[in-house]
Amino acid sequence: MDTKDTGRKIVLGLGNTLNKDEGLGVFAVSALEAHLKETLGSDTEIEFVDGGALGLNLLPWVEECSHLLVLDSMISRFSVPGQVMELAKDEIPLYRNIKMSDHQITFQEVLGLAKFRDKFPEHLHLVGAQPVDMSIGYGISPEIEAVMPEIVKRAERVLREWKLIV
Repeated sequence: MDTKDTGRKIVLGLGNTLNKDEGLGVFAVSALEAHLKETLGSDTEIEFVDGGALGLNLLPWVEECSHLLVLDSMISRFSVPGQVMELAKDEIPLYRNIKMSDHQITFQEVLGLAKFRDKFPEHLHLVGAQPVDMSIGYGISPEIEAVMPEIVKRAERVLREWKLIV
């Protein structure tokens, strides 16, 4: 399916909710959807997707997008735990290190494959935060809970810049 023909507008939350802050993106997409429904009503063409830890299974979603806003935990050696970060389309690295098995496909590699197949979203942005607690357990840390309003605010700003909401 040609990306430019379908033009889906997706906000994709990523992460494993059983590893505390690793699930940040899943909690963030839910918070953003609730916030936008409260402020704008339900009249939007944006799809809110809980991508969990589906890896390569997310490729069809990515390839069908004209606009893709990804919410996820982001690990950077240049940031501190709890710091909110953003990456624009060309700033997102598409591959990460060498993998030992096919089961270790990251979302960055899904993006790389979509780009290789010439089905890369025209508009792509990533918003997230450096995780504080990646231990086993459900729910996010108090530090990530405290920055969730900023993550939602930044995601909303991106959607406004893309003119998907007013």
